[in-house]
Formats: sequence, C-alpha cells, structure tokens
Amino acid sequence: MSAAGEAAPAARLGSASIARQLLHHAWPVLIAQVLSMGMMIADTIIAGRYGTTDLAGVAIGSSFYVSVVMLLTGTLQAVAPTVAHHYGAGRGDEIGPALQQGFWLAAMLAVPGTLALAHPGPLLGLADVPPDVAGKAEAYLRATAFGLPAVLLYRTFYAFNNAVGRPRALMAFSAISTSAHIPLAWALTNGRFGLPELGGSGCGVSTAAVSWLAAACGLIYLLRNPAYRPYRIFSRWQAPRPRAIGGLLRLGVPMGLSTFIDITSFTLIAIFAARLGAETVAGHRVIANLTGLIYMLPLALSISTLVLVGQAAGAHDWRRARATARVGLSLTAGFAVAIGIVLWLVREPVVAYSTTDPTVRTIALGLVVYLCLYQGFDGLQTVAAHALRGYKVTLLPMALHTLCFWGIGLSGGYWLSFHAPWRLAAPSVAGFWEGCVLATVVATVLFGSLLRVVAWRHGAKPAAS
Repeated sequence: MSAAGEAAPAARLGSASIARQLLHHAWPVLIAQVLSMGMMIADTIIAGRYGTTDLAGVAIGSSFYVSVVMLLTGTLQAVAPTVAHHYGAGRGDEIGPALQQGFWLAAMLAVPGTLALAHPGPLLGLADVPPDVAGKAEAYLRATAFGLPAVLLYRTFYAFNNAVGRPRALMAFSAISTSAHIPLAWALTNGRFGLPELGGSGCGVSTAAVSWLAAACGLIYLLRNPAYRPYRIFSRWQAPRPRAIGGLLRLGVPMGLSTFIDITSFTLIAIFAARLGAETVAGHRVIANLTGLIYMLPLALSISTLVLVGQAAGAHDWRRARATARVGLSLTAGFAVAIGIVLWLVREPVVAYSTTDPTVRTIALGLVVYLCLYQGFDGLQTVAAHALRGYKVTLLPMALHTLCFWGIGLSGGYWLSFHAPWRLAAPSVAGFWEGCVLATVVATVLFGSLLRVVAWRHGAKPAAS
C-alpha cells in the first residue's frame, strides 16, 4: 500500500509522519503539473517569438480554454473524494463503478465544452478584443476544441489515480505529453518539417493532439496494470446510472464552479485588459505563466491533502483528517515564503527570458511584486478548499469563492484598473492584480475559518478502529 493509502490511527501519526505522507504523494503530482504547465509556458515563448499579435491571441485564447477546461474538470474532480472515501473505508467493490460513472460524466460534459470552445466569438466581442487579436484567439480555440473530450477522460483517470494513492504514472504521462507538444507546437507555428505555418494556432493544434496521446496512455495503463484488476474496471462495465451520476454532480458541480470562479477571476483579466493593448496583455501573460507555474506546488499539496483527508474521513478517523489539513497548510505557508523571496531576487532574468519586447518586459516587471504576495495567500486558500473537499464539503466553499474571486478579485480589480480616481487618466492592469491579492487574503481567512469549524464538528465523532 502506498504512503497515501496508509490509515494508521491518529494517535500514532505525528506531524512529521503526516508531512512525509503528504510530500510522498505530492511530489509526483507536482512534477506532472509542472510538466503540463510547461506546455502553456512553451506556447507563450513559441508564440511570443513568432509575433506579439500571435502571443496576445494565444494569451486570450488560452485564458478562455483554461476557464472552460477547469469548469468541467473541476466537476469531474468529484471522482477523487468519492473514490478516496471508498478506499479509506475498504470498499474496493465500489471503486470500479465510481470510476466508470466518472467516465460517463466526462463524455456527457464534453458536448457543451466542445461547443463553447468552437464558438468563442460572442465573448470575445463582448470584451472588445481587437479584431486582429480576436482572429488569432478564435483559431487557437477551434483547434483545442478537438482535444477536449480526451482532456476530460484523462482528468477523470487523473482524479481516480490520485485517490487510490498511485500518482507516479501521472508524472510519466505528463512527461510524454510535454515532450511531444513542444517540438510539434514549434513546428506547426513556424512551418517546419513540412508542416503548415499556422502561427499561434499551431499551439492549439498541438495541444489537441497530445491530449489524445495522454488519454491513450491512461487507457493502456488501466488495462495492463495488475494493481487495478481487483477493481474490475472494464470486466464489469456498467451503463450510465442516473443516481450515481447525480451524486457526482451534486458533489462535483460546486467543485467545478469553485474552480471556474477561481480561475476565471484570474484568466479573464487577459480578456478585460485587451483594450489596453497587445503589449499589456502580453506582459500580463508573462506573469500569469509564472503564477501558474508557482501554483503547481500548492496545488500538488492540495491534491494530496484532499486524498489523505478523504481517506481518513472514509475510515472515520477524524483526528487524522484534522491533523492532515493542519500539516498541509503549514507546509504550504513555508514554501510560499521561500518562493516569494526567490522570485523577487530572480525577477529580471526570468522576465527577460520570456519576451524580447522591451515594453512587455517593463509591464511584466511592474507586476512581479503583486505575484510575490498573491502566490502565498492563494496557496493557503487552495489547500484549505481542497481539505474541505476531502470532507465532501463543497457548496458553501463555492459561495465563498464567488464572493472573494468574482466579487472582490475580478469586479474590484476592474474598478481599480479603469475607474479608481487615481487611474482614470491612465488605466493599468495592475489594478486587477491588486484586486486578486485582496481576494486571496479574504479567501484565506474565510476558508481557514470554515475548515476549523468542519474539523471541529467531525472531531466530536469517535474515531474508527
């Protein structure tokens, strides 16, 4: 049994032991996430060196793409706490059927998601995106639409694999996908090796192709790995069960909306800031890529915290669940301080590597200070929110996400950028970042308080033997 699946009583689990379990589960997830994020960073570099307009188109297009994908895959994340509870409780016969219903749900969600990516025109028009940039963004999104079904199927497998404590395969599949994507995206963008010159949309074509590659890797792994045979995933395949899918939706829709609200409060900045010019969007994109890369560490800790809290909750070991959440937050806080210091020290060479445009560099450097603050508080609220998901508490967190990230972050950031008295003469994307920092501070306090209440209530229950 993996460290993520161990269920020792809380009395025998100190903070150091829990930290080892969290890190043991988190490091393969971290590498997998960093490699996946590396594809988006590669797209920025490839498109940026091809042309500033293409970079702006990829920035806006990928912001829309990530928003749609996170909404749908966030919903599918309901598979993780569901399977983790079965795993912790020793209900092995329920694990295979739960994954099968997750796959059916992924197929259903692929239909509206693909349509949204294939027809982004109304949203781009609403945001007043300049026509030349909007054309690049639409071409990018139409290309990625072909890969969305594969993304959803793979992320269902991803959630399942984490829940049963086997994350190392995810690291290998991310390495395969990223290794294939970077040369293919470069060749399609620049028209090399006999391939057509597609500009920034070439990155979207490559993204769709490697999405199917990752899904194929996951399917082969499920079929051939003997560790999954006890779950009878394919030998006893079930048709869609409305009750089971409804249970996943009741748990997953608030999770998906929370993720969507969190992500869109940040990614939509690129769309709303488009009126400030392609250079501003590109500068924001450079820092957004750094944000996404840094976010991979607290996200990996969040996923491992969700899994271990969920397994402990499934076993009714409430003391271990509470201790796991506490250690996850402590680890995240320590890493956030270290990352903020390092980021500030290396800001100039990192930004210089991302773009050759001096205007874009200046804009990006002016946003680094906000990133140093944002990444710390964002990591803490993410771990707290995932710990709550381990307890299967998702509805109230969704409401808090809406309040913080749309109410304070996006709306407040829009006002700070365009309507604050000190920026009426010179609107700035920095206002959005100020709103994001304030939103994460408030979210950290609210989610931390809610987690304390939930853990205390469950702590009154007797631990399972």
